[in-house]
Amino acid sequence: MDDKKLITAPLKTDQMPPGIPYIIATEAAERFSFYGMRAILVVFMTQYLRDATGALAVMSENEANQQYHLFLSLGYFLPVAGAILADVFFGKYRTIFWLSLIYCGGHLALALDETRLGLTSGLILVAIGMGGIKPCVSAIVGDQFGARNQHLLSKAFGWFYFAINAGSMISIPLTPLLLKYAGPGWAFGVPGILMGIAAVIFWAGRYKFVHIPPAGRSFFRENFNREGFSAIGRIAAIYVFVAIFWSLWDQSGSEWVLQAEKMDRQVSVLGYNFEILSAQIQTLNSVFILAMIVVCNYVLFPLISRVFPLTELRKIGLGLVVTAVSFIIAAWIESQITAGLRPHIIWQVPAFLLLSTGEVMVSVTALEFAYTQAPKRMKSIVMVLYMWAISAGNLFTALVHKFIANADGSSKLPGAWFYLFFVGLCLLTAVVYVFVARLYTPKTYLQDEAPAAT
Repeated sequence: MDDKKLITAPLKTDQMPPGIPYIIATEAAERFSFYGMRAILVVFMTQYLRDATGALAVMSENEANQQYHLFLSLGYFLPVAGAILADVFFGKYRTIFWLSLIYCGGHLALALDETRLGLTSGLILVAIGMGGIKPCVSAIVGDQFGARNQHLLSKAFGWFYFAINAGSMISIPLTPLLLKYAGPGWAFGVPGILMGIAAVIFWAGRYKFVHIPPAGRSFFRENFNREGFSAIGRIAAIYVFVAIFWSLWDQSGSEWVLQAEKMDRQVSVLGYNFEILSAQIQTLNSVFILAMIVVCNYVLFPLISRVFPLTELRKIGLGLVVTAVSFIIAAWIESQITAGLRPHIIWQVPAFLLLSTGEVMVSVTALEFAYTQAPKRMKSIVMVLYMWAISAGNLFTALVHKFIANADGSSKLPGAWFYLFFVGLCLLTAVVYVFVARLYTPKTYLQDEAPAAT
């Protein structure tokens, strides 16, 4: 694991860097692991959790939602530790590889212990592993590019995001079946095996990567200066609004799953009748995101740009509005359930379509934005701001659940009012964002050139 081996041979302008396929394959396996485990969390906590004697000791829906979002908040807060380890001490490659092993340990704890102790220890280890490697994996994609091939950066991040959703598209329908028919051990164990495969793939590509050496003690001197604080301040001003997007988006794995539990999930395809498991409905996001990456980049964005130039900042603002509309549909579904009806699961399809479209506009754009707007030695650190936006969004949702809970277990925002609260929040965020984005002056940094105003 030579962390200082630097590939400097010139590449053709149309040639993708040789390390990119290994990174994308690693990300697909890791995302299978993460999304597969995450897909079944709220179902496991509300239906399968046991005490030390082996008796069922499940959580309420409100508590499960809180714990789910707190786990995600912790996982996306810890990237600061991974970024410092990578940029200051060990480099991105070694940080990713060793924390991947801790990640595997978390899956092992979840697979072997179905009590709250196993749940807590497993989720903490997964959060440390996932949180530590997350900013490094995104940043190491950008490290493979320079002035000769920078025009391929958007394609690489597009394929990177494609890998994320390809992994989740397989794992989300599979792990609920494992949970139902094989039990929690296999349901959490199989994602752990895939995490091990991700580590092996990444190790196999160690000589294909461009390795940016860690800065050591000079990291703090080089980054925490006027230019560094200016970059952090500019990007943080945008990511405050991205946090609200994630507050809504991550409810698709918790609140929307529990909503699906109360819906008619019987479907008929070619004469075969079967029931969709509530956790499997999240697969729609993976399917739609793969489709909408293509549709948005090659159809929707060019069409909109004919009316007005669709910059990165404008994509994020438009995505906030689209995401709010998806929650209007979720609110309507909840109103039907509250009225004693049992709407069909088909009604969640347009909600997921809009949510996925908003994700392309906000998340894919913000991922590239975090890398290009970061000074040379701050690529992983500035990626932390992106992760903290996700963390803050989930923490906000967890706190909402805490403060709307009455002593008798009822909610201060019953039924559709919970979703309408987030609709209003997201639309208000979009309005304020317009004024802030107009004041933002982007600067683009790549590894081998000075910043350029854009």
